Amino acid sequence: MEPIEKVAAALEIRQSDLEFYGKYKAKLTEEYLDSIQDRPYGKLVLVTAINPTPAGEGKTTTSVGLGQAFGKLGKKAVIALREPSLGPCFGIKGGAAGGGYAQVVPMEDLNLHFTGDFHAITSANNLLAALLDNHIQQGNELQIDTRQIVWKRCMDMNDRVLRNIVVGLGKKTDGVVREDHFVITVASEIMAILCLAEDMKDLKERLARIIVAYNMEGKPVTAGELKAVGAMAALLKDAMKPNLIQTLEGTPALVHGGPFANIAHGCNSVRATRAAMKMADYCITEAGFGADLGAEKFFDIKCRIADFKPDAAVLVATVRALKYNGGAAKDDLSTENLQTLEKGIVNLEKHIENLQKYGIPVVVTLNSFVTDTPAETEYVRNFCEARGCEFALSQVWEKGGEGGIALAEKVLQTLETKKSDFHVLYENELALEDKICRVATEIYGAGSVSFSPGARRELQKITEMGFGNLPVCMAKNQYSLSDDPKRLGRPEGFELSVREVYVAAGAGFVVALTGDVVTMPALSKQPAAYRIDVTENGVITGLF
Repeated sequence: MEPIEKVAAALEIRQSDLEFYGKYKAKLTEEYLDSIQDRPYGKLVLVTAINPTPAGEGKTTTSVGLGQAFGKLGKKAVIALREPSLGPCFGIKGGAAGGGYAQVVPMEDLNLHFTGDFHAITSANNLLAALLDNHIQQGNELQIDTRQIVWKRCMDMNDRVLRNIVVGLGKKTDGVVREDHFVITVASEIMAILCLAEDMKDLKERLARIIVAYNMEGKPVTAGELKAVGAMAALLKDAMKPNLIQTLEGTPALVHGGPFANIAHGCNSVRATRAAMKMADYCITEAGFGADLGAEKFFDIKCRIADFKPDAAVLVATVRALKYNGGAAKDDLSTENLQTLEKGIVNLEKHIENLQKYGIPVVVTLNSFVTDTPAETEYVRNFCEARGCEFALSQVWEKGGEGGIALAEKVLQTLETKKSDFHVLYENELALEDKICRVATEIYGAGSVSFSPGARRELQKITEMGFGNLPVCMAKNQYSLSDDPKRLGRPEGFELSVREVYVAAGAGFVVALTGDVVTMPALSKQPAAYRIDVTENGVITGLF
């Protein structure tokens, strides 16, 4: 790794513009962010993917490798990524820093405590929860109905037993007995607020709007009314600043914020993306999970709120994942099988169609595996080109930036020859129920949407409170276009089930929970934590 000041110098960032966290990590100062506000925007390229499978897709690997390839071609590019959550690192997937020769480093720091941003978000979330319960204990001046408390505690770890708990047991001085809940930190509204806030003023205004409960008359009680905003902002002051690190080839990367796309809006911070677009000619960013979740929310929430207009999208797939979608067993994915590839490629087809609905040009890339055959690769190439997409093979895992040159050249060609006509999927004025149905039918392929009685009541209440013009944030499983994770390929005409709806007034969107998705994940039977260790020399192993 290069010293981080050397990476920054390539972007004409002075040492005085950095706040150092050791040799290889730094935050950008507020003074520097202010100094670049009048610069023109560079091109914005979104990297997204098909629905994830056990076969692997490599979206972050591709994002990093593409940025490195831009550097190989002499282009000034900055990568803008999310920070990994400890939950998946110790849970099912391990780390999230890319892979092979296309990684951001220091990998161990990034996947663990990094610069403390997640700790600050967790602390601010739980401070608000503590102030809420203390207010009730100290006389409940706001007449909060303890049966209508909606603010939940959080922690950045998968822990199923904390989903539904009882607090306040013990003596009278230990608080009021009530049911409570935990979400994972990446699902906290504080995470969404930090990632969507433009500056400290905007952050505090958003924090003040958080609805924590309803009073005895059914009216919302906010964090502002609990006098929590100033202290929460103090905890978040440093976390608001984007983090600068590097790839294995020294390409600058801004890594900041980390909401999940299956239960939150799935994008890195607006501040980091905006800074990257001002710092370089090209900003390469990614959105979480498949395009049905991450890309949709990137477009309909983040770009809407921040007024970003992306110039192109890169859609990542693998031959192995497409064959898995076609019904191939995991143990058979290394064997050439054009029949299952043909059956499974409909998943890619749906994601291509979805991205094109937003009016932006699409480049499809296959993250290459050594078991891919020329016939399989050529089949995918012809399939994509027949649907108006550019296509390039990516070998960044094996070769780093050199393996991404073909993809980078195709992206550059697309940016030069195809104009983006970006637009969102729905207008703000559309009713909330219609927004949900629009996403479900046009993006997921549903035939209809069913709402639980409670969800319908909440939609009406949210609209009456004046939040009907907000975008919707769909919480859905990531493995399928439908709300059933076992329905692979391209399911059509299914009924999407919306069981719960609530407003994240500070973040500025309405969350719809579908199917069985939960906001506090659990550990698997064989969690990744079993494989992680530290050697006697202090080297961390097993963190992938």
